[in-house]
Amino acid sequence: MARELILDTSALVCLLDRSQAEHATCVDFFREWTGNVASTEAVLTEATHLLARVHGGRSACLDFFLAGGATLVPSDTAALRRCSRLIERYGDLPMDFADATLVVLADELRTDAIFTLDADFDVYRRHDGTPFRRVPA
Repeated sequence: MARELILDTSALVCLLDRSQAEHATCVDFFREWTGNVASTEAVLTEATHLLARVHGGRSACLDFFLAGGATLVPSDTAALRRCSRLIERYGDLPMDFADATLVVLADELRTDAIFTLDADFDVYRRHDGTPFRRVPA
C-alpha cells in the first residue's frame, strides 16, 4: 500500500484535545508517521464542531490544516455519488457522510491506512473488498 494515511475525525479530535483518553497515543503515532496525510472537508466540519467546547479548539483544527498537518481533499461529483452508495450499503451501522468521504478518498489514494479510533472502519471495506488497517493499533 501507498504511504498515504487517511485522517478521521476521532483521531483529529484526539490529537487536538488533551483531555481525550487516547491523546498521548495519537500524538505519539502522528509524530512517528513519515508519509502523507489526507482528509476531507467533512472531517474538518465534524472536528471543528466537536472541538467547539475546547478553548481555542476550532481555531486549532483549522490551523492544523493550514500548517500542513494534513492535505484537505475536496469531494467531486463522482466521489459524492460513491458516498451516496456507501451510505446506503452501510445504512445499518449507520455510516455517516464523513466516514463515506474517507472510504472514497482511501480508494482514490490507494491506501488502506486510516488514523481513527472508530471501530466502524473494521467493518467498512475499500472498493476492491480489502479491509482498512486502523492505526494506531
